[in-house]
Amino acid sequence: MTGPRFDDRGLVPVVVQDRRSGRVLMLAYADAGALEATRETGEAHFWSRSRGERWHKGATSGNTMEVRDVRLDCDGDAVLYVVDPAGPACHTGQVSCFEDADPAAGFAALESLWAVIADRAARRPEGSYTARLLAEGVDGPARKVAEEAVEVVLAAKDHAAGGADDRRLAEEAADLVYHLLVLLAERGVDPALVLDVLEERAG
Repeated sequence: MTGPRFDDRGLVPVVVQDRRSGRVLMLAYADAGALEATRETGEAHFWSRSRGERWHKGATSGNTMEVRDVRLDCDGDAVLYVVDPAGPACHTGQVSCFEDADPAAGFAALESLWAVIADRAARRPEGSYTARLLAEGVDGPARKVAEEAVEVVLAAKDHAAGGADDRRLAEEAADLVYHLLVLLAERGVDPALVLDVLEERAG
């Protein structure tokens, strides 16, 4: 089959899947023009049935989706976009439009944390600890990464000696992960690149 089978409105449903986690992010529709725009730009385009117009995902919010692959289902009446998202897929700010029984599944909690940090980096709201760290340039979050790394090591050694429980080690590790993400945001490096490196090394 060379192309999708459009319905009588000229539309085909599009399932959007995160390339790394395999998570279904959203369901939308596309017309032939949206599919062509997706192929030409490498970013997800759809057709809005409510507004009656084509739309570029993330054109307003910045939460674009780099489309790494476009696939047809076996009947040709549905399309799959395999994407690397630049932010939350859902207009509510959630990573996915579909609710998870376990919100931490697929590292969704980390994805949500990154979305918040990226938002703070863009808007720099007053009173935000993240924005305050970012305002210090690379030295602010870098200093905290170094401090928190030491705290993780000390908690791990205490844990091995029976002086710290699992919770304390987890809390110190969480502090380290958060500050590492802030450091990446300050440098404008998407954590997706870190995952790419890990995938390359695993291969």
